[in-house]
Amino acid sequence: MQTNANQNIFSLTGKTVLVTGASRGLGQAIAVGLAQAGADVICSSSRAGGVDETADLVRETGQKAYTIAADLSDPEAIRNLIEQAYKLVPNIDVLVNNGGTIARHPAVDFPLDEWNKVIDVNLNAAFLLCQLVGKKMLANKQGKIINIASMLSFQGGITVPAYTASKHAIVGLTKALANEWAINNVQVNAIAPGYFRTDNTQALQDNPVRNQDIEKRIPAGKWGEPTQLVGAVTFLATAASDYVNGHVLAVDGGWLAR
Repeated sequence: MQTNANQNIFSLTGKTVLVTGASRGLGQAIAVGLAQAGADVICSSSRAGGVDETADLVRETGQKAYTIAADLSDPEAIRNLIEQAYKLVPNIDVLVNNGGTIARHPAVDFPLDEWNKVIDVNLNAAFLLCQLVGKKMLANKQGKIINIASMLSFQGGITVPAYTASKHAIVGLTKALANEWAINNVQVNAIAPGYFRTDNTQALQDNPVRNQDIEKRIPAGKWGEPTQLVGAVTFLATAASDYVNGHVLAVDGGWLAR
């Protein structure tokens, strides 16, 4: 993604972004935030109609929004997603792999079918999406891929072995693709969000003991708001990060520094 000296390096004007897991929470904030930076957005989620609200919010910024439903545990559905996307738009300039799932069980009792689903959605889908979109980016010699990692890309967690394994692997995948694709001007990076206020973390927020423990551990002293992830995503999606590759950017209020 090249710019001239007079161009805003944080602008996505004229660019198209694909965001998976865009129905709510961080994915919705990312989709709307990138639209505010000037991008048209393809919003994807697992069910039909799941991203209608996000698409409306994108359109309110003045940008175009497209909606596609795809089950990320199904490789054929992923291939169909990308096929549909390229029928809607000529190019995908930025891919944000945000879609994911989690299952909680003690490791000794963790069901294999749930393990496989988490790995399929969080890791295998991300790889296939990178591969399918990456081919076009490599041919164009331009593109940005942002994989959404986690604090559990660095830590082990409890009762979430599949999620932890998948998010550790996302970091490895990010670095591996960056090593191969940087030479063709395709930047592959990751963002590791800390504790953000979303419906996925509502149970933790509602638990007085866990909520207090989490806030005490975060140097900033509070949970993040989804909109506070937008700046980091915009940086990695724009020309501002043209020489950033294979990096994992923690947006965590200082959690990892504690």
